[in-house]
Amino acid sequence: MLQKLLSGMYPCSDEMKHLSSESLFKRAAKVIPGGSYGHTSPVSSLPLHFPKFAEKASGCKYIDVDGNEWIDFMCGYGAIIHGYREPSIESAVDEIRSRGTIFNHPHSVMVELAEMLTSEIDFGNWAVFAKNGSDLTTWSIRVAREFSQKPYIIKACGSYHGVDAWCDPGMGGRISSDRSEILEFKWNDLNQFEDLFKKFSNQIAGVILCPYHHPAFLPSVMPNDEFWGSVRKICDEHEAVLILDDVRAGWRMHSQGSHRYFDFAPDLAVYSKALGNGYAISACVGSERFKKAASDVFLTGSSWNDASAMVAAVQSLSLSKSKNVAESILKKGRFFCEGIEKLAQQSGFDLEMTGPQSMPYPWFKGDDNLYLIQKFCEYASIEGLFFHPHHNWFISDAHDMETLADSLEKTETAFKFLSDSLS
Repeated sequence: MLQKLLSGMYPCSDEMKHLSSESLFKRAAKVIPGGSYGHTSPVSSLPLHFPKFAEKASGCKYIDVDGNEWIDFMCGYGAIIHGYREPSIESAVDEIRSRGTIFNHPHSVMVELAEMLTSEIDFGNWAVFAKNGSDLTTWSIRVAREFSQKPYIIKACGSYHGVDAWCDPGMGGRISSDRSEILEFKWNDLNQFEDLFKKFSNQIAGVILCPYHHPAFLPSVMPNDEFWGSVRKICDEHEAVLILDDVRAGWRMHSQGSHRYFDFAPDLAVYSKALGNGYAISACVGSERFKKAASDVFLTGSSWNDASAMVAAVQSLSLSKSKNVAESILKKGRFFCEGIEKLAQQSGFDLEMTGPQSMPYPWFKGDDNLYLIQKFCEYASIEGLFFHPHHNWFISDAHDMETLADSLEKTETAFKFLSDSLS
């Protein structure tokens, strides 16, 4: 296969594999800014080697518009935890959709979902719902400000909490005042964190953090042993609201929220992605103390009471609990990550799968210009593996051990390509 690759019979640009995708993207570019945008933009990954449009999916695989099948290690950027088109979820959604999903009033399933979340999440006494993580991370810092009557919010440097101007990673359309009351500290640097409370005494409304640090284009960093206990203690001492952004990691580390994995209790937590297994829904769960402030901060959306997404969330949560999915995907991720690291070492590469093993970020040590990870993911794409070079990957419960073992065999071929190309 390597000779075919080098001779051009297996072109690095994959031009023949993506004819329909490229044609569709040219049409899209005429009517959609950038052709596609945000995390789905081709420029954020490997535009010459990845498809630009998908056609259908099932389990842990999807098929692009040219008919190419991919073993998917992105899972809809984390939205899929049980596998694409999981039968029990799709059946529940089909049933409720037959009766309508958007009304003048919420459907009764909204109450069921809120009861389920508050019974499973130990600190939770209430829940509200929206469509995206950004909807509720932004709303949650407003709740913190309403509750405390203070202006400043602390976040970690390089952290991602959504697309709103106070936290988005871009520059377009932003003005200096958008972040004038957002303070930052280096992840795991508790001295710097506490110094912000001293410098802005009695002005910190809240702190918003992810369970672990997953900055863009850099390895993921887990919290130090003392991190979460100290953050909780400092917030309590200064009467600051502790908000957990569990949008990405929720139900991938613990069946009752990532805070349980790290043994602490936030005041508010925001969930999305795996909550609906691909259906657009987000939730903020909070403790009783903040219920009045939550009711005073306006929150609404024309389609936010979508019953189909809410019943999908009910079924997804039920599956996560009954099948102990968090433990399952951590176990599968451990097998997969250890396998990749071993294969890398055998090929002469120092690769570390950083972060939780159910959602690892691959990092070649010394690869500061990201050349190795891009070439590795390029060669993996030839084998039909969708490995993203600049985002953490995801394991779903639909990744069975046979598929993971097959993926490791394909990964071994990708390492051989990478090694040969460098020599």
